Amino acid sequence: MNGSALHEDGLRVLVATQRFVVIDKPAGLLSVPGIGQDKTDCAASRVRAMFPHATGPLVCHRLDQATSGLLIFGLDADAQRLISLQFQRGRVEKRYEALLRGEPKTESGRVTLPLITDWPNRPKQKVDHETGKRAETLWRVIGRTSWPVHGQDQPATRVEMTPITGKTHQLRVHAMVASEAGGIGCPIFGDELYDPAFPAERLMLHAKSLAFTDPDSLRRVRVASVVPF
Repeated sequence: MNGSALHEDGLRVLVATQRFVVIDKPAGLLSVPGIGQDKTDCAASRVRAMFPHATGPLVCHRLDQATSGLLIFGLDADAQRLISLQFQRGRVEKRYEALLRGEPKTESGRVTLPLITDWPNRPKQKVDHETGKRAETLWRVIGRTSWPVHGQDQPATRVEMTPITGKTHQLRVHAMVASEAGGIGCPIFGDELYDPAFPAERLMLHAKSLAFTDPDSLRRVRVASVVPF
C-alpha cells in the first residue's frame, strides 16, 4: 500500500508493504515503550496492533518523543535486520527541518561535535572532545521569519538538517552549541531540555524525508512528509 492513511489513533501510514511500513509519527508520541505502565503507548505498539501479521522486532530506528516525522518499522525479523543495517552503515538518506530561535552567522555548515550522555542530567547529551562519540550534521538555511517569544516577535530561521550520524539528541545539541564552539548557535524552538526559558507548543523539529533500499526489490524507496509547523 502506498499513499496516506490516517489510523483512528492519529497515526498516519505513508507506505506499507508485507515487510515494512513507514509512518508519520506525531510529536509527543514515544517511538518505543518507556519505563512504566504509563509509557506503554508508542509508535511501535500502535504499528504492531495495525499489522497483526508482523513477526519481527519491528524497530529499525527511533525519533525523540518530542520530534515528529518519518519512522520505518520492519514487519519481520529479517526485514528489520536489513533496514537497520542500512541505518548503521549510513545508507539511509535523512532530512529534517527545524525552526531555530535566532539567526545563524552563516547560511550553511557542518557540525562535527562529539557527543556523550550527560549522566548527572540525563537524558541530556553534551559535547565531549575526549570521550564523546563521533556526531556529524550538515545544515543549511532555507528561510528566515519571526516567531513569538514571550509575547514579542523575534528572529527565527528555518533550516534543513542532514544527520550523517544518528546520536541521541544530535540535532538539538548541534543546533544550540555556540558557533564559536563549532555549533550552529541557535537552539531549536520548543526544546524543553536545552532551551527551557523559551517554551513553545512543541519541539520544532520534523523528520521530513527518508530514502532507503527495499529489502526485496532492492529499489530505492523515497518518502516525504509535510512539515507541520
